[in-house]
Amino acid sequence: MTNAVTAIPAAPAADAEAHFAALFRFESDCWDTHAALQQPEPGFVLLDVRGPELFAAGHVAGAINLPHAKIIASKMADWPAETLFVVYCAGPHCNGAARAALRLARLGRPVKLMAGGITGWLDEGFPLARA
Repeated sequence: MTNAVTAIPAAPAADAEAHFAALFRFESDCWDTHAALQQPEPGFVLLDVRGPELFAAGHVAGAINLPHAKIIASKMADWPAETLFVVYCAGPHCNGAARAALRLARLGRPVKLMAGGITGWLDEGFPLARA
């Protein structure tokens, strides 16, 4: 019996492997980001790309608030060109992190998206800092 799940066959295993392996080049999850932030040098700059009001209400400790619309070359000049940025927004229902990642990529900056955003962070039981 065909349904919406089975109507289109799954990709061959080699294609699925390539696809899912590639995702790790574009994304991190909240758990891995949290673990990295516990190190003295996590190896990235964490950007909260929501507005200042939401950032003040609660954000990941150590994050810098830079709304996605304000990501421009002159602001990014504060960091070396090879700096990796990890971006997040409200959660999976928000495309602000994807917008930020696109802006950073267009500026030639290495970037990953923290999947889940604040929603995922809270789902993992991690605390928020308040401004």
